[in-house]
Amino acid sequence: MATNLVNGIANLLNRDIEKLKEEINAYTDETKLWQVSGSIANSAGTLCLHLTGSLNHFIGAVLGKTGFVRDRESEFSLRNIPKAKMLADLEQTRKTVADTLAGLQDEDLHKTFPVKFQGEDVQTFWFLSHILTHVSYHLGQVNYHRRMN
Repeated sequence: MATNLVNGIANLLNRDIEKLKEEINAYTDETKLWQVSGSIANSAGTLCLHLTGSLNHFIGAVLGKTGFVRDRESEFSLRNIPKAKMLADLEQTRKTVADTLAGLQDEDLHKTFPVKFQGEDVQTFWFLSHILTHVSYHLGQVNYHRRMN
């Protein structure tokens, strides 16, 4: 059973994944999910695929040993994935994150994260803090992108 700090991280990730689902669902014209403009290189759809891949890899596969194999290149090259599939994938990702974090204890947060980050050993707490800010950053981009379209 997860403890207070782990529960806090899990609750924040759950909140942001749910908000990402709301943002993606708010696109009434699915083609706009894939539009880019000017110097904006990543569409909302691309950012959604990237966050799904990141969370499934770092939390699901690395911490939860789910067996997920990430294809990061495809996160940035695939286009026109149906909104319904992205939403279903986000829901599965939300469950994977929740299940994985439910199996952690606060003391696990002080352990070295199982894979290096940018060539460095980091604590699991540091990495989960990083992934929280990473999700939040891209969520903000998706929100802005949606409102521009």
